[in-house]
Amino acid sequence: MVGGVNSPVRAFRAVGGEPVFIERAEGANVFDVDGNRYVDMVGTWGPAIVGHAHPAVVEAVKKAAENGLSFGACCAAEADLAEIIVEALPSVERLRFVNSGTEATMSAIRLARAAVGRTKIVKFLGCYHGHVDALLVAAGSGAATFGVPDSAGVPPSFAEATLLAPYNDLTAVEKIMKEHGMDVAAILVEPVAGNMGFVRPVGGFLDGLRKLCDRHGSLLIFDEVMTGFRAAWGGYQNTCGVRPDLTCLGKVIGGGMPVAAYGGPRSIMEKVSPLGPVYQAGTLSGNPIGMAAGIATLRICRENGFYTKLYANIRRLVDGLDGAARQAGIALQTDAEGGMFGMALFNRPVRNFDDAKACDHGLYARFFRAMLDRGVWLPPSGYEVMFVSSAHDKAAIDQVIDAAREAFRSVAS
Repeated sequence: MVGGVNSPVRAFRAVGGEPVFIERAEGANVFDVDGNRYVDMVGTWGPAIVGHAHPAVVEAVKKAAENGLSFGACCAAEADLAEIIVEALPSVERLRFVNSGTEATMSAIRLARAAVGRTKIVKFLGCYHGHVDALLVAAGSGAATFGVPDSAGVPPSFAEATLLAPYNDLTAVEKIMKEHGMDVAAILVEPVAGNMGFVRPVGGFLDGLRKLCDRHGSLLIFDEVMTGFRAAWGGYQNTCGVRPDLTCLGKVIGGGMPVAAYGGPRSIMEKVSPLGPVYQAGTLSGNPIGMAAGIATLRICRENGFYTKLYANIRRLVDGLDGAARQAGIALQTDAEGGMFGMALFNRPVRNFDDAKACDHGLYARFFRAMLDRGVWLPPSGYEVMFVSSAHDKAAIDQVIDAAREAFRSVAS
């Protein structure tokens, strides 16, 4: 395997040392091939909202597998999962299942360009939307400018169709739309950024994007691959009150299986083949195993009090981390929503990618290794958010807080 891994962050380049190989997972814990147990704060990067190997999810997958792993044809479970999602998200009347968040954002952008008849999109520095050529871009000569390729193999012409602005900077977006609005098909945004740490939108930012799109005839796309059914039932759009034109989902809706989706109003979604001219297909899309895992997971999430309890546990954890950092004299910023939270080793709240880059990532690497030694599995990068599941009970949270108290002291000395 290239670099010994199948996704770059797993290589531990940001934190040093050799990557851990996980053998199994159960509840709030993961176990490596050497038999070590860790309280899991990664949650397979978001999907494990009900904990690992939840009996109801495992049973649903086993039952579906007995009937075959993949059909390449329609199955009833597709409609069942779609119905749950559509009922949870008022902005989504029709959807299409795909297999990854990258596919979802790629397809939503294609659809937006076709629906509006324009080519350019606006995205935000530090927001990751998958490894689509047009989205692997970095800033050019200014803070809000045309993108340039951020990966080898991306033609400059692809990146030039992407306009960049700092996250939470509505003034920069207004400038872009004033100059290029007639060419902009869509504004694509994580409503809560989760790939430069946890960065919450400032007041008026998302509502301002909605108004700019309406003013210029562009579509607003929410990438809720991470926040969908994780920040709240349905997604963050149900909390913030801003309704996007298109929504991208993933992670939780598959319960750990490779399932994602994009959706929106019937008038837009029916431009997708076979009803419209926008082509998109997938052999494994809507496969019965993924649908079964997603249905079982969302049924658990739909239970009364699920998110209230989840958020109460995560607040207790975050408050404990804050206290542990203060005791060690370390500057720490924390924030949380639903079942996701972030911690930034910084002296002020993180509002954008420049702030995220200015955090003490060297200190995070030392903290990561200290926590790993104490039985806590954190993301091997200071740019990632962390996740709590319904399986994280008081004992698990206390273990993380106690480990953090010791780890902060050790890296501060």
